[in-house]
Parts: sequence; structure tokens; C-alpha cells
Amino acid sequence: MLTPQHIDRVVSLALEEDAPWGDLTSETLIPATATATARLVAREPGVFSGGAAFAAAFRLTDSAISVDLLVADGEAFETGDELASVTGPARGVLQAERIGLNFVQRMSGIATQTARYVERVAGTKARIVDTRKTTPGLRAFERHAVRSGGGFNHRFSLSDAVMAKDNHLAVLTAGGISVTDALLEVRSRLSHTTHLEVEVDRLDQIEPVLAAGVDTIMLDNFSLDELREGVALVAGRAIIEASGNVTLDTVGAIARTGVDVISSGALTHSIRSLDLGLDVALSADPDAVPR
Repeated sequence: MLTPQHIDRVVSLALEEDAPWGDLTSETLIPATATATARLVAREPGVFSGGAAFAAAFRLTDSAISVDLLVADGEAFETGDELASVTGPARGVLQAERIGLNFVQRMSGIATQTARYVERVAGTKARIVDTRKTTPGLRAFERHAVRSGGGFNHRFSLSDAVMAKDNHLAVLTAGGISVTDALLEVRSRLSHTTHLEVEVDRLDQIEPVLAAGVDTIMLDNFSLDELREGVALVAGRAIIEASGNVTLDTVGAIARTGVDVISSGALTHSIRSLDLGLDVALSADPDAVPR
């Protein structure tokens, strides 16, 4: 969850990285008394996300800067729309500009792409969800952006649920124990609130996994025909997640096989930042003009 405290902590680190000893350019060229106004303008259509991070970049740089967000996270916009306005000391506005843009451009890019995926599965029961393939340190930001685009989040971290993949199962059954018995032993050690998901990559693995009473079964890299057969085999006994080879071109057909969840790492790891611009104008006050 993207909390105000987490936003401030991460944005502060980004600001420190960008100006560890101050903004030499602005401090040299711009008078301390100068003020500026800026407009965040969309240069292409999309879905907005990252407003709080954008505002934090300016607030944490100079508390005298005010930011007015004109659209909410999750709101669609068109080319030319004004998304936010910024007013305050010019040095601070110029110093925070790039960090504020970096957050809002990337997060809006994720939200926009997620919305495209969600649109492709409209009319089915499938949910679009993200994965742990996120930028280190920015997971909460990127996953918030997925929700802004109408998607859902998978487990946030390794601490949230048990998710047994092929490598886990290989180690678990190395001593000759069956997959079913191994998973039943795992289940016996879990609390009743802990979710258990297991990945399979062949149809013949489904029944042994279901026999252990798993909550979710992931059908990994299944063909469309195999997904349909897998849905029929599971027959409502577990949540079905489809993963692998999920693109905008394939996601609609995958959803129509009847799966419950479609996970895609591409929502966060292969995103183009949206083209948003910050148009800055210095005050007309003659005392604010650099000499």
C-alpha cells in the first residue's frame, strides 16, 4: 500500500540523489526572490497516476511551493489537458521538476497500459494483476499505478503468501514424496489465513495439486486449448491464474478461456513513461529576473 509516509521516504531519497548538495544551476542563475508558476500538461492521452508523489517532490524541496492536482489518480485525460499546477519559489520549482515528472510519468505510463489490458478483458470474469517484476524500491508506487489503471495486485512480497513454483516443488519432492503429500504437509503448517498457490506447467500436474486443497493454481505458459482444458479440470475447486506470454494481443483470448486471474510482469517491467510536460514561467516581477 502506498502510504504518505512511504511516499515521503522514497521521494526524499530521489531528491537527495538528484541534488545532494543543492541545485547548482538554479542557485547560480535564479534569484532567491524569484517565484514561478508551472503547469503539468499532457502531451498524449492516458490515465493519471502518481499525483501524491508529484506533489511531494515539490513540498519536500520547499514547503512554500503549492501544488494543485486537477485530476485524480485513475482519471483518464486527453492530449493538452492540464493535470496539475505548481506555484512557489522558482528555485524550488526548478529543482523538484525532474523528480516530480519522473514519478508521475512512469506511474501514469503503468496506469495507462494497465487500462488497455483491462479493456481487452471486458465482459469476462478475469482480473488483470501485476507481479513482483517491479523496480527495486518502487514496488508500492508501481503497484499503486496498476490499481489506478483498473488492475489488481498479486502478493506484495515473499512474506504475504505461499507460492510454490517449479523449483520449490523440485526441492520439496526430491526425497521421493509425492507432490500431493508434500503440499498437504505444507498446508498443515500454515495458518488458516495464509493463502497457498501452486504453479503447474502441465495438465497432468493439476489433479495432484488440487488434491492438496490449494487455494490458487497457476497455469504457466499454457496454450489456449490447454487453458480451456485446465479450467474444465479444475471445475471451480481453486482460483485459476494464467501466466506467461501475456500481451495486449493475447490477453483477451486468454480471458475468454474462463480463467479467474491473468498476471503480467509487462505491466511494470516493460513500460514506457507517459509524455507529460511541466511548462514553467518565472514571475514577471523585475526583481525576480536573473542578472
